[in-house]
Amino acid sequence: MIYWDHAASTPPYDEVIQTMAEVMKKHYGNPSSIHRMGEDAAKLIKRAREVCAGALNVKPAEIILTSGATEGNNMAIKGTAMQYGGRGKHIISTQIEHPSVYDSCLDLKKQGYEITFLPVDAKGMIDPADVASAVRKDTILVSVMHVNNETGAIQPLADIGRVLKNTNPLTVFHIDGVQGFGKLPVDLEEWQADLYTLSAHKIRGPKGTGVLYKREGLTLHPLLSGGKQESGLRAGTENIPGFVAMSKAMRMAAEQTEAFMKEVGAYRDILLDWIRKTPSLEPNSFEEGAPHIVNVSFPGMKAEVLLHTLEEHGMLVSTKSACSSKTTEPSRVLLAMGRSEDAASSAIRISMGMTNTHQDVKQLLTALDAAVSRLQPLRQEGMK
Repeated sequence: MIYWDHAASTPPYDEVIQTMAEVMKKHYGNPSSIHRMGEDAAKLIKRAREVCAGALNVKPAEIILTSGATEGNNMAIKGTAMQYGGRGKHIISTQIEHPSVYDSCLDLKKQGYEITFLPVDAKGMIDPADVASAVRKDTILVSVMHVNNETGAIQPLADIGRVLKNTNPLTVFHIDGVQGFGKLPVDLEEWQADLYTLSAHKIRGPKGTGVLYKREGLTLHPLLSGGKQESGLRAGTENIPGFVAMSKAMRMAAEQTEAFMKEVGAYRDILLDWIRKTPSLEPNSFEEGAPHIVNVSFPGMKAEVLLHTLEEHGMLVSTKSACSSKTTEPSRVLLAMGRSEDAASSAIRISMGMTNTHQDVKQLLTALDAAVSRLQPLRQEGMK
């Protein structure tokens, strides 16, 4: 089987696995304990934080270690709302955000916050002018993803950050960077980001670990009560093996970003070129998008049918985001891009990594050709 679901999760680096096992075996003390083993564990956490900060070119004190992007996004959005709700109750996000952002905003809406979900164009892009128009004096937060997890669309974060801060400098700018870090350059200073989220298992690190960058001077209301870990923002004993392994994955991913863009981007271009030459398929991704995600619709055929047909040919792809793939509704992201309900119900996502090869791509194209040819009569019958 060839794995084409790297946007959902990635195979850990061998070095990450080795590091995690070693730390788990040797350094099991609680970092809050004041004996030697506790102090050794605390030093490992400190070093991991420094490595994570170096990968993002920020200060170690600006790194909050989390259990992943879902927690990080909830902490960023709800923590901001709870901290600055006295200043205003207006929040801006987009129609194409990951469920951990989108649903967090809906949760706040039930609590009396006003949410503006900005539209996107046919390529899934936000217009910075729409951000400027939507920002008000009572806007406390704008949350925009770097790379869309279904289509790979890249948002113009520098332009969004500029118009946002020029319009209302007090508004907090949060970026969901889960599908961007390690795949594209990241410049939090240029983007004027206040908060930035990532998850380790998307960059060949361990599941259950992540990072929330919080700009120095910004205050968040903690979501968890208890101990004073992570500067009082995240109570609970630290996941030492996971955080140390994550820091290694972040360092390696940052170092390999340029190579990733070149190598995996070439695979994306090959796939998109083939898809455009296949009349029954409709691409939902573009060359100017992220290097690792290709989304394609097969109108007239349910996405799950195409997915399982490809699986019979040894290819593992996905539908929508991993968090939503088991639901039967059309893709909210593709509908927001103006795709028909048929197209939004028939889309699969092919997401690649550096463990894939040119030979893998050739085999994928052969499998796609066979699957489309096999399903074409059924599709035509269903469309009559």
